[in-house]
Amino acid sequence: MGGNGGGRTGEVVVLRHGQTEWSRTGQHTGATDLPLLPEGEEQARGLREALGRRVFAEVRVSPLQRARRTAELAGIIPTAVDRDLVEIGYGGYEGRTTAEISEELGREWSIWRDGTVDAEVPGESLADVGARVDQVLDRVHARLPDGDVALVAHGHVLRVLTARWLGLAPEAGALFALPAGRYGLLGHEHGRPVLSGWALG
Repeated sequence: MGGNGGGRTGEVVVLRHGQTEWSRTGQHTGATDLPLLPEGEEQARGLREALGRRVFAEVRVSPLQRARRTAELAGIIPTAVDRDLVEIGYGGYEGRTTAEISEELGREWSIWRDGTVDAEVPGESLADVGARVDQVLDRVHARLPDGDVALVAHGHVLRVLTARWLGLAPEAGALFALPAGRYGLLGHEHGRPVLSGWALG
């Protein structure tokens, strides 16, 4: 949910992991635990200088290796592994591209409008993702008086989290495209939650 209206607080750095094979090809990657490509590792190393100037009260990472490795190479040491930061569960759309899904449906598909489908593994609704990132934000708010907080995770879940930070519905994550290896800044202005910076890196 939105930020508290108290005194001086830190910023939230929302960092998407570096490039993987599937992020490069546009395949939706939920629980599939892919490693970073060499270029993804280079993206993460390139963040060291910018992120190294920050004092983090907490660094929470998704349990998947692409997020944990990104944090390591970016020089930010995780203080907690947070399962609520895993990527959206795509169900039957795992490993598939938007173009492939759209061709199958005979119309343009968007996760923000159409959601996922169940398969051997159930798909996850945006409402469910919103509920779990709200829990992440509850934990984040408790630490912001002590400094900045970093969240190292995945594109779609961080976009939903950004929407929820701003008090918007999960579907509003459609507005916040976040390329691999880039980060955004969530802060406050006059006590209100704001987007302080986006797609940096």
